[in-house]
Amino acid sequence: MPTTPHLDIPDQTGKLALVTGASDGLGAVIARRLAAAGAEVVMPVRSAAKGERVAADIRSRVPGAKVTVASLDLSRLESVAALAARLRDEGRPVHLLVNNAGVMRPPTRQETADGFELQVGTNHLGHFALTLGLLPLLQAGHARVTNQTSVAARSATLDLDDFAEQRRYDVMRAYGASKTAVGLFSRELDARSRAAGWGITSNLAHPGVSPTNLLAAQPGMGRERAGAERRVIGALSRVGVLGTVESAALPALMAATRAGSPGDEFFGPRRTVGGPPAPRPLWRPLTDLDTARALWDLSARLTLVQA
Repeated sequence: MPTTPHLDIPDQTGKLALVTGASDGLGAVIARRLAAAGAEVVMPVRSAAKGERVAADIRSRVPGAKVTVASLDLSRLESVAALAARLRDEGRPVHLLVNNAGVMRPPTRQETADGFELQVGTNHLGHFALTLGLLPLLQAGHARVTNQTSVAARSATLDLDDFAEQRRYDVMRAYGASKTAVGLFSRELDARSRAAGWGITSNLAHPGVSPTNLLAAQPGMGRERAGAERRVIGALSRVGVLGTVESAALPALMAATRAGSPGDEFFGPRRTVGGPPAPRPLWRPLTDLDTARALWDLSARLTLVQA
């Protein structure tokens, strides 16, 4: 049975953290570990029932944990705007934002409520709109934003002229493009914060490969049963070749809480697919800052959200 690498998380008492996708998998681990370190955690999730089950589990395992569930569907910009407006009305500074939620490989090409390809719209554009919608609260909290990319971005391409993936759709290319966009957004957010004095630092993480629910049965997305690769990943995780869900959450936790991080850092498992978390060199698709700037401008036009 593989052991989870150890990660000391600095005291987060007094901090307000938002973790998207915390109703299962990596997000649930990230939320629990932040709560155990003293942070108050808000879990914006699509399924309130699943979110409440995870919140109850965290409270049972972390005495005194402060954790609440909020409604968020990243595939609907109306939902993103509603959550951002509610939190702005409450006026509480946000200290940690972990953009962790994601979807992967729908069985057919699908679109969000706003007409974007599902993976690009959910993984990137939804988080882009949420982050910019929370910008005043992130500035007030001198926040650390952590964006979760994927090994799929290691050799992906991003075509801004066909960002909707309409001309020649390939599900894995679209997924890789969405996660490349996440990485470039993370870097551009940090660059713009430095230039404008927002006081926000933005880091990037990837979890390696682990048996999360990304490839599990997803009836709401049209996937009635897990694919064979999900079973293979589970088997390799159990013998320590790949990461576990617990270990795969650690790079994002390191990115979110590492003391003294200047921002624009990239964290992942040392063996790419698994192992202890560590700072990692950027993959080539994530080094194109000209594309990062163009992506920001395109995303702002598509979501109608401006900084």
